[in-house]
Formats: sequence, C-alpha cells, structure tokens
Amino acid sequence: MKRTLIRIDEEKCTGCGLCIPNCPEGAIQIIDGKARLVSELLCDGLGACLGHCPEGAITTEIRNAEAYDERRVIENIVKQGDNTVKAHLDHLKAHGLDDDYNQAVTYLSDRNIRIPESGETGETRELSPGCPGSRSMAFAREEPAREHPEGKRPSQLTHWPIQMHLLSPDAPHYRGTDMLLAADCAAYSLGGFHDDYLRGRVLGIACPKLDQGKDIYLEKLTALIDRARINTLTVITMEVPCCRGLLELTREARGRARRKIPITSVVVGIHGDILGEEQI
Repeated sequence: MKRTLIRIDEEKCTGCGLCIPNCPEGAIQIIDGKARLVSELLCDGLGACLGHCPEGAITTEIRNAEAYDERRVIENIVKQGDNTVKAHLDHLKAHGLDDDYNQAVTYLSDRNIRIPESGETGETRELSPGCPGSRSMAFAREEPAREHPEGKRPSQLTHWPIQMHLLSPDAPHYRGTDMLLAADCAAYSLGGFHDDYLRGRVLGIACPKLDQGKDIYLEKLTALIDRARINTLTVITMEVPCCRGLLELTREARGRARRKIPITSVVVGIHGDILGEEQI
C-alpha cells in the first residue's frame, strides 16, 4: 500500500541522535553513525521527529510500504514507561487517529496496563507528544474590533501547524471549514492577508517551486476534501510562473476527490496588488 513515511538523507545526517528520543515508536536507530529508519511498520509518517533534526535530514514522502502496525508500536512504547505511553496516546489523539488510539487502549486494557489520563503528570519530566512545531492544536480568538485599540491588527490564525508537510488533514479544526491555501510569499506580499482572506478560514501554506514531496501535498489536499470535508478552498498564489503549480495541485486534488467543492483562485502581484480573483 502507499503511505507517508519519513525519509532520511544520509549525506545530511551527522548521526547526532536528536531524532531518537522524539520517535518513541522506535522506528529510528543510529547505525554506522547515521540515523536509519529500521522499521516501516513502526513509522506513522506524521513526522514528530522532523523538527528535531538540526541538519534538515529528515523529510516525508509517499511510497509503497507495509501498513503501520499500532499493536507492535504500543508494545514497544510500554517498555519506555507511563510518560511515553501518555505522550503516544496524546499524539494519536492530536492527529485524529481514532482507530490507532483504540487499538493502543485495547492492547493496554487486555494486559491490565494502566492507561495514563490526559493532563496527568508523573515524577519525571513528561515527554512531548512530538515536535512542538508539528503538534496539531487549535486556539480560539475573540472577535476584535476592526482596528486594534493600540493600532495593531491582531492575527486571524486559529490553529497550528500550517505548513502542508506538517499539518494533518484529520485534525479536528479542519473538519467542515473553509480553507485558505496560500503560497509562502503571498502573506508577505498582501497587506490585508489576515483581515481580508484568513479571517474565518483555516490555513495551509506551501511553496510549489522549492518544496519537495508534492505528491504528499496532493494526497493531503485530497484528504482535506474527502475526509475533512472542507466546504470551500481559496488558493492564493503570486503572479510569478512558478507559483502556478500550487493551483494545478489543487485542481488535480479536486479531480481525484470523491467530493467536488468550489475553488477560488486569487493571484497577487509582486507589488501586493490583487491581479485577479475567479472561481475555477
């Protein structure tokens, strides 16, 4: 089957081992001075280890592999103690992986192993359920006046992460929403980005020219349409030719998806002006 897995660039890897404690599933080991993915069965592909590699040697890609095996993962994690078990369960919850979560809880219950409660702390430092930069979270924002009392405009961002490689289509804050997919440069070029386009929408950002793993973007966009059931998709790109790839990915994802949703294309000029806005 095709699924998302981590990929380790051997040339970039220095063997520092910082990724190891941030993969409680046990899918990575240091062998011959390099980090290696030793078991595809144990890799959930969510990339909790990504933000812990100082050399940027770890990315994700879609390839043929055996299915992820949650029962083997939780069996390995139990040996690491309650804090790691809790971190793993929180990790599954945060990414909306209900089936895997239920398998893990069933495994623990069948063996009379205590299930740590969410928010519980132990005597030792509680491990984070993954890289803080890639942990899914939503945060409410009060609706402010159009102009902030101090003259500053507040952010309209309501969730994290936003980079397409890091976000999970199964995160609850994407379900049944209107989505904004923006080229990286758009937010810096468009003065009214937050108030005019981000307000009331969930966000994903990407660079169609520099980002690797565009097949992953295609899979995630399709999942956002079909599984998250987003209502609409607005795509903001720059006028430069390389930016058109983001819109083409969106068209292809809609073509693959079972559901058909309205897509709005917004093109921004390099001087920050809107050059065009249309339904596609």
